[in-house]
Amino acid sequence: MARGDLTDEEWSLIEPHLPLGARGPIPDLRLQFNAVMWRFRTGSPWRDLPVEYGPWSTVYDRFRMWAIAGVFEQLMQAMIAEAAARGQIELDLVSVDSTTARAHHHAAGMVLDGELVKALEEAAAREKGLRQRGKTTTTARKTELDADGYECGTESG
Repeated sequence: MARGDLTDEEWSLIEPHLPLGARGPIPDLRLQFNAVMWRFRTGSPWRDLPVEYGPWSTVYDRFRMWAIAGVFEQLMQAMIAEAAARGQIELDLVSVDSTTARAHHHAAGMVLDGELVKALEEAAAREKGLRQRGKTTTTARKTELDADGYECGTESG
């Protein structure tokens, strides 16, 4: 048994929740489950799975079947229920991931009018051009040129 593999007690809780295939030889589910846990514990690619766990493609296929069938969600719910039944659940230890990911506005379902998008893109391009020349929008307003090419102030006064 490798470091991080399931103990006999842990396996006795998990095994009843793992489905067997409908055909073919019965696989060593404990070995495959340990392999999946190793992969996610280390963050390694599937192809780097140690040889003692078996072919990486077999383990990956088993993982995909379990994931698609919802086995991991059912297993988590069963483990929480078991811990609650034993009085071992501690909700003070619950953690929420605070990772932030930015997405394009279309990814969030936001749809903008085409004319508005064009106007916003043009305004952003103008602002970018002004910043590249070391100007701001307020100084740019003061130095606009009139029809004859002379600088003129656009502010009243």
